[in-house]
Amino acid sequence: MNFSAISALSPLDGRYAAKLAKLRAVMSEQGYMQRRVQVEVAWLIALSDCGFAEFKALSPGARTYLLGLVKNFSETDCEAIKAIEKVTNHDVKAVEYWIKSRFEGRPELLAAQEFVHFACTSEDINNTSHALQLKAGRDQILLPALDTIIQKLRDMARAFADVAMLSRTHGQTASPTTVGKEIANIVVRLLAVRERISAVKMLAKMNGAVGNYNAHLSAWPEFDWEAFSRKVVETPEPLGLGLTFQPYSIQIEPHDYMAELFDAVARANTILIDWSRDVWGYVSLGYFKQKVREGEVGSSTMPHKVNPIDFENAEGNLGLANALLRHLSEKLPISRWQRDLTDSTVLRNMGVALGYAVLAYQSLATGLNKLELNNAAIAADLDASWEVLAEPIQTVMRRFGLPNPYEQLKEFTRGERMTRELMRGFIAGLDLPPQDKQRLLDMTPASYTGKAAELAKRL
Repeated sequence: MNFSAISALSPLDGRYAAKLAKLRAVMSEQGYMQRRVQVEVAWLIALSDCGFAEFKALSPGARTYLLGLVKNFSETDCEAIKAIEKVTNHDVKAVEYWIKSRFEGRPELLAAQEFVHFACTSEDINNTSHALQLKAGRDQILLPALDTIIQKLRDMARAFADVAMLSRTHGQTASPTTVGKEIANIVVRLLAVRERISAVKMLAKMNGAVGNYNAHLSAWPEFDWEAFSRKVVETPEPLGLGLTFQPYSIQIEPHDYMAELFDAVARANTILIDWSRDVWGYVSLGYFKQKVREGEVGSSTMPHKVNPIDFENAEGNLGLANALLRHLSEKLPISRWQRDLTDSTVLRNMGVALGYAVLAYQSLATGLNKLELNNAAIAADLDASWEVLAEPIQTVMRRFGLPNPYEQLKEFTRGERMTRELMRGFIAGLDLPPQDKQRLLDMTPASYTGKAAELAKRL
């Protein structure tokens, strides 16, 4: 069978391939290979500036050429590296050999070729490449997708700030709120977790086989290799890596920052699962209608159906993302002694985990853009739920010391269908100051929303 989108094992590279093209460019093996080349080139150029007699500073032309290997890295280049790997059976060594192969006909670079990957262990290249991938994946793709949802929900919160809506605690009628306030609750949660995602520092180490600069010092014992490594790691791209230096490690960077990042993304996903289920329920209640697209079918047998599939797809893919993200965050910080290889194969699934999250964000955004508020259904639900005014009535009764207010309202309302007339009749019989009694008489389920509108508009 020839590989194609329809024969792909993962739906991320099959059914949903077009939706994840941007992420694939960053998180695929090709993206990984390109960043390995980037790290090797940054290290080589920086070494040439150390003042070593044995390695003179590279010329501007040589630097431009090396940076071009990174900028113009292609699928053909990646395939060439994979061909070398078939011989070496080592992916990082294959990158080193490929870079050296690109020095043919360039005497200056040929003379410096043994400084490619100088004193580095494979993990010096891998951990920095993973950090670069995650930084780009987070900043360029995941956060913008999350921001699209946040902005849409923020707009909805403001637009529907004054639209009174019946609450349901435990699935039962409860004190009214507004549509905008319920959406604002989600926005505030998402803004908090977005801040945590964006605040995670991408750490990287370049300190040799077991983190002690052993090989480095064997070549130049007097050189400050730690300061040099920090400079390469923290200098902005393209001459450096633009990451945060990790001074202590075994052979591998400990991956704690990855766990922090993946936990934060999973927390955002959990909030969105919560919202996906809620909005699914509101669609079921008729509070929201969905815009119909010409030719779209909701059911193979029931012509009337317009299913909330975008929210269902979002919920399913958020669950898949979290299953992977939580495994990554629990597994990656654990390594036997100075290193085992269990992290290597797991790390290759970072893009899969983020891919399901980004796919879910896209589905959710699509679903939100289809929603139309059904004011009539929301108003009818409120008007059929006058029992929710038992709360303000008994609260005012408490203020003025009337006997057993809670118990009176419990006896009057529990298990009974309340109407405007019944509630007003109960209020009329209360011994309350005229102004407060009139305030209760004027109250309706739609007006009993507290600060909900204000809170939504403040957002």
